Amino acid sequence: MTDEQKPSDPSGPVIRDPREPRLMPQSPSGTSSRASSDLVRDFEPLDIPVRSSSKPAYPSSNRPTSLADVADVESTNTMDLTAVMDAATGASMGAPAGAKASSSGEDDPLSRSPRASSRVLCVLLGLMFIAAAFGVWWLGTHTEAGQAFDDMTEVAFADTAPAWLGGLLALGTHLNVVIVSTALAVLAVVIAAIRRRWWLLGQIVVFGLLCFAATLMKPVLPRPFIIHTEIVDGPSAPSGHVTLAVASAIALLLVVSRGWRWVVSLVGMTWSAFVGLSVVYGRWHRPSDAAMAMLLVGGIALIVLAFTRASGMDRMGTRRSSAGVQIVASVSLTAGIMATLYGAYVVWQIVPGLTMSAQWARSSSMAASAILAVAIVLLVFGCTLMMRQITASPLSRLGLVGAPPAPPKRRREPSGHAS
Repeated sequence: MTDEQKPSDPSGPVIRDPREPRLMPQSPSGTSSRASSDLVRDFEPLDIPVRSSSKPAYPSSNRPTSLADVADVESTNTMDLTAVMDAATGASMGAPAGAKASSSGEDDPLSRSPRASSRVLCVLLGLMFIAAAFGVWWLGTHTEAGQAFDDMTEVAFADTAPAWLGGLLALGTHLNVVIVSTALAVLAVVIAAIRRRWWLLGQIVVFGLLCFAATLMKPVLPRPFIIHTEIVDGPSAPSGHVTLAVASAIALLLVVSRGWRWVVSLVGMTWSAFVGLSVVYGRWHRPSDAAMAMLLVGGIALIVLAFTRASGMDRMGTRRSSAGVQIVASVSLTAGIMATLYGAYVVWQIVPGLTMSAQWARSSSMAASAILAVAIVLLVFGCTLMMRQITASPLSRLGLVGAPPAPPKRRREPSGHAS
């Protein structure tokens, strides 16, 4: 603006050069009050609530009462965030006495139950495992190659297994399996009771009863005579020993806290694979009996997880991702899928020798049985660990709650709002 364009009326509004520094106005003696007010108008007020002990920073009708409401506050001022967090905890901002303020997000539906998609995924995976269990049983009992594979493996396992493996599996006696599995189950109940997770305790009790009921199918499931076998026992699927071992390990996995899940899953995998191979080594069960038991227990566990409630979930404020869970679950699932494909390929290669009881197929049948048993254990525990973490720590509206959320965006004033 040129000098000619500047207003000549000294009483008009003062036009300030935007490049000049904006200094705080002072009111020395002899300065016109009108000029002082004109300078003061150059400063726009900041939308920063002033906290005091006598007046709350927000109106009582708009004051947020939980962490879930923080996501709805739009402001770029860190003082706003501090005020909101204090209001959520009821520590300041003039909260009335006896008012119920929640700092753990009880108003968030994900604090009471997992996402519906997680529940549906648990049911679908559980039904897939149960269907796979009956598929393994049908292949092992209603096909000629299946009966031949079971019989050859059970007969030749102890003779063809390496010495170190045979000595280790010999420790899997009936007494040892029952003692260790019972100890794991009791430990799971004690941990749930100590943590006061009563609904979760009921879940694992129902889970145990369903697994026990699954073993009662043994005399019901038929085993037709197709070929002559050396093992002349009648129906033996599913294996009760394997059911007890896998169920007790999974029960412990369901009740421990976030930091222990991946550790317990590794222990459960080791114990379940050991028992699954021991029952075949000791000629207690056919390989299909052990595989069916593992898949049935895994399917039941996933379906039970679909009924998870707040008692079985991590508390708000402690939910965060676990590197151990991510690594163990992903590695277990990947290794389980690859081992299953390789074990199935080995079985397919030795099918001609199975029907003829060829000696060259004996060692391959033992190797394929061991690979498939370990593969199924990896798949069962990998899926259970994954879904346990998802159902216990779902993302809330604040994300992974463990630290204050980032300040939301500033709310824009209406265009017709007068300053």
